[in-house]
Amino acid sequence: MAFSLEKFIHSLDLRALPRILQIQSGIYCQGSVYEMFGNECSLSTGEVIKVIGFKINKLIASICENNEGSQFSAKVELPLNFPGLYKVVADKTPYVSIEEIARKVFIGPTRFGHPCFYSAEDIKLANFTIKHGEQITFNSVEEVNGTMAVNCVVVRNNQSHSFTLPLLQEGEFYECEDDQIYTLKEIAEWKIPKCRNRTVKLSSTLHMWDSSSPFPKNFDGRLILMPVYEVQAVMKFRKDIVHILSDLDVEVKDVTDCYDTGSFLQPLSLEDIFERTSKEFPMVAEIMEGPSGSQKPYNLLSTGKEIVIYKKYQAARVLASEMRSDSSKRHFLIPMSYKGKFKRRPREFPTAYDLEIARSEKEQLHVVATKSFVSLHKELFSVSVGDQFLVQQCQTREVLYEGRKKLIDVLACEQILSDSYKKVLLPMYMEGGFVEVIHDKKQYHLSEICKEFHLPFNVKVSVRDLSIEEDVLAAAPGLQFEEEITDSYLLISSASSPVESWEVPVYRLNMLVHLLSKDVQTVVPPVTRTTVEEVSKEEYYMLRRYENLTLHPPPRPPKKPT
Repeated sequence: MAFSLEKFIHSLDLRALPRILQIQSGIYCQGSVYEMFGNECSLSTGEVIKVIGFKINKLIASICENNEGSQFSAKVELPLNFPGLYKVVADKTPYVSIEEIARKVFIGPTRFGHPCFYSAEDIKLANFTIKHGEQITFNSVEEVNGTMAVNCVVVRNNQSHSFTLPLLQEGEFYECEDDQIYTLKEIAEWKIPKCRNRTVKLSSTLHMWDSSSPFPKNFDGRLILMPVYEVQAVMKFRKDIVHILSDLDVEVKDVTDCYDTGSFLQPLSLEDIFERTSKEFPMVAEIMEGPSGSQKPYNLLSTGKEIVIYKKYQAARVLASEMRSDSSKRHFLIPMSYKGKFKRRPREFPTAYDLEIARSEKEQLHVVATKSFVSLHKELFSVSVGDQFLVQQCQTREVLYEGRKKLIDVLACEQILSDSYKKVLLPMYMEGGFVEVIHDKKQYHLSEICKEFHLPFNVKVSVRDLSIEEDVLAAAPGLQFEEEITDSYLLISSASSPVESWEVPVYRLNMLVHLLSKDVQTVVPPVTRTTVEEVSKEEYYMLRRYENLTLHPPPRPPKKPT
């Protein structure tokens, strides 16, 4: 049975890929050649293609009308990077089973992939009853005792209760209201169910009209989003990937069950390669689709090039950001092999509590006050702008408050006077401002800083890494080392001239390869070149978000007495 390409993609489960499709009819005449996304592609009637993936390429937005006679009027095409923050409007159409939810809604490892639903009726489990209307968070899909099920959580009285719901569970399930705000790209990737449109509302704080806006002047912020998918496919006798938009007027037929999938090349992402066992390395591969980017090694990884993949491993990086106040701040991942040197830069501390966190046994913290503070207690010190302190340690102190004695946390310091020192106590709840005074003139390697100091830590490059053609860190006015992270990498080199090897990130590099049945000439990789990776703002926030999932938050600072 033939379907339009759009209808087929809307009904397809990602877990069912790859699929073999035969072109039945459409705008493509026999032998015609079209240029699509830089790939020349002939889609003749009877042509067979192998669909290996698809993603949302753009959104068609219908503008909701205020009158009840029409649900929507004009349509506009929105790219995924269209600015603004949006709230998701809960879908009023119910899902009839857990299987339908798992098939149509994205459920994944990040917080975006934890959708919430409620049941219209009570659900009785073996030792637990889910009440109707109670919010159920869906965390992951996995096999439990031979049956596919969804791992779920219900929160009652601030306590989490975990359980599983089988995909066979039927009922009437509705989306819960979502009070979070998202970018359009986040909504496209996580919040548009398969075979359904998504209604969103532009956040009121950003809802400002100007002449360049694609929306009418009386626009109330409500949009109905319809996704247009970009289909990734492999064609016979070709070694590159073709990209086809799902709204093209093409009819297709699924012939997977009666076709030999082995007759097509098998594209593999870097994630696919990383999942292979260590015994399978090293291996030779040909690039089917190279990454974008002008910096090394990305500019060397062009389509058709053969590479050697020596091994997979986890490696440490320091996440750093430029010390700038404007929005053009850049972010970097710096390897421990970086050979440049750094000098310290002053840190800023907004509260006395931050001074206690930054205090170390290695050296005494010397700060200057940049904001005045009047103490509520005569036993504690009032700070003026310009006061200098040496931070000592945290203590508890008894103070008189409203005629009663009370124990509070304080920070013991020494105030630096012109010819002496004065012992003072600062309340931990103090909201002031301090800048560090640096006496240390030593130059440090990256590994020394990570070993000897607590992050975050402010530095400036004093000696650039001469092994890097263009050391981007040297041009930065200052850097803040924010945290040390561990990430997944593959070690690769050119197969034709293996004079140097490169570490490539598995989860931030979009590249497809296919393996070649060739022997690796040299099992030992050549010298590894140091690469400072510049990450986008989106990648930076995802790194912080992912890394912080594994960290316990610091204790809250003490509150100011009321």
